[in-house]
Amino acid sequence: MSPHDIPDHAASPVPDLTVPNAVRPFYLEGAPARGQLVRLGPLADAVLSRHAMPAPVTALLGEALALTAGLAAALKFQGSFSLQARGDGPVTMLLADCTAEGALRGYAKVDAEAVATLDANPSAARLLGAGHLAFTVDQGPDMERYQGIVPLEGATLSDLTHTWFRTSQQVEAAVKLAAAPTPDGWRATALLLERLAFEGGEERVKGTPEQEDEAWRTAVMLAGSATSAEMLDDTLSPERLLWRLFHELGPKAQAAKPVSFGCRCTRERIGRILEGFGTDDLDHMTENGAITVTCEFCNVDFRFRRGDVGRGGAAG
Repeated sequence: MSPHDIPDHAASPVPDLTVPNAVRPFYLEGAPARGQLVRLGPLADAVLSRHAMPAPVTALLGEALALTAGLAAALKFQGSFSLQARGDGPVTMLLADCTAEGALRGYAKVDAEAVATLDANPSAARLLGAGHLAFTVDQGPDMERYQGIVPLEGATLSDLTHTWFRTSQQVEAAVKLAAAPTPDGWRATALLLERLAFEGGEERVKGTPEQEDEAWRTAVMLAGSATSAEMLDDTLSPERLLWRLFHELGPKAQAAKPVSFGCRCTRERIGRILEGFGTDDLDHMTENGAITVTCEFCNVDFRFRRGDVGRGGAAG
């Protein structure tokens, strides 16, 4: 391999793509509920199309991306929020993370041959198998990391998220997810609804406890009436969709939050990782005089001359 064969990009050449209204927070005047409507638009296709995966796995990753963007937007934190599932099924790893600024990325490790043995539309349970799902807020090395872990028990990613809300967050919630190919490429969406027990430090009261319970049940039922087609429809604005679903409960949309293509790999960062390997390991990685590292998030190759690695030159 000649020196000219070594790419010199400092970071992944990924699309500079931001969807300014990807996450639309809202609340319901007639029910003790707030939520997030996530519609990733072309960003979903930009992330998902970088990986050659079976369609059911691509759809599952799309759901994970939309869910992660919505949950991250609902939290107050600095750093990153991630969803990570590990199981013994054909999809051994599912990962999506989003920064506080809305930089989103994700990938899945999959045995495509094993997926091919399943039915045409396998559930998340069939794809992931037995294992666990972790939701993590990582605010950097100087801050305590928060993590909630639930077993992979449930047919869908929505089911798993309900379990996390109930056990780790101890709140009632409704979650609806969808991801599918469209004539304009892959699209992914999430509708998250969370019951409000307290507001401003005081119990939120809009009536008797029975009336509040009934209003919450109505909100959940209306959220469940959303179809995948309308949730994935780029021509249907978030405001129109929220009104269509919740008009009897007075939906109030709030300021939208942007989400962008968020792969954060760089040549310098990967070089520092390589410097941590021993000589034998680096030699084993070498092929035709170079070491190639592929970013799992953006599927971009970074190549390093073997002579530049192991003596402080890899990051340059």
